[in-house]
Amino acid sequence: MKRLIIILLAITSLSSCSKKGENSNTTEATFTIYNFEELKPVLEPKDDATYIVNFWATWCKPCIEELPIFQEIHDEYSSKNVKVILVSLDFPEKIETQLKPFIAEYELTPRVILLNDPHENEWIPKIDPEWSGALPATLIYTKNKRAFYEQSFTKEALLEELKKFTKL
Repeated sequence: MKRLIIILLAITSLSSCSKKGENSNTTEATFTIYNFEELKPVLEPKDDATYIVNFWATWCKPCIEELPIFQEIHDEYSSKNVKVILVSLDFPEKIETQLKPFIAEYELTPRVILLNDPHENEWIPKIDPEWSGALPATLIYTKNKRAFYEQSFTKEALLEELKKFTKL
């Protein structure tokens, strides 16, 4: 029992320490948790914006590699009525240990939504009938046009697709 208490105290004290050189002022991770019914209105625009919705997860290496591109697009084009939304498909039980730290570390400022809906066989074809469910995947749309991409993007390729929807 005494050994268990010592181990717990050691873990607690170590977890409160930050690594040398680590920025302890990282922004707090903010996101919303939706089921698919709550996400549906986000996928149905009612304004004149162009939306880029990226489906990703912290465990998906190609997703992680392209996330900085979506951050750059958000930073550079949000003033031109382009809205980037990042829909995480991470496991809800990993929110505290993976998702929150990831959002903070990468300083993601686009809107982040955690899609917590176990009925993927129902909602995946509603996003796009051809989507296999593989990640990363991106949906670009306006009120009048919609395109789905089950692939990774370079910045140049994403901008080329975005130009089909709006003048940059």
